[in-house]
Amino acid sequence: MGRSVDSIRRAALGSLGAVLVVVGIALLVLPGPGLLLVFAGVVLLARAVPALDRFVAPVRRQAMRAAEESVSSRWRVTGSVLVGLCLVGAGLAWGLLPWLPFSGWGTGASLIISGFVLFGLLLWSHRRVQAARQGAPSPAE
Repeated sequence: MGRSVDSIRRAALGSLGAVLVVVGIALLVLPGPGLLLVFAGVVLLARAVPALDRFVAPVRRQAMRAAEESVSSRWRVTGSVLVGLCLVGAGLAWGLLPWLPFSGWGTGASLIISGFVLFGLLLWSHRRVQAARQGAPSPAE
């Protein structure tokens, strides 16, 4: 019984990790926290398949560097906030306007959630950079 629970857990972690990696790769070219999602996916995949553990550290370094760069200037923060507001606004539009293609609350909710995830990751990145500047341990450590 214990062995089947472990294999189910590994399959669930692997599936969720693969989905996060695929969505993260898509968000590398679309607005959103692509590299952080790739990192989260690789961490979950490494838990499911220990042989993938060697990929965690390089992806983590790149993701943390991208997170720091995303809040490196007021212009970048402003741009990210505007993208987040556009995502939330587009989500409301897709949920309320039936004449838009693929309209409905399924599409609208996914856009709204994407906007809030962007805001959350932006806040996390900002706090991490501020903690590093003050010499305190960052929230990631």
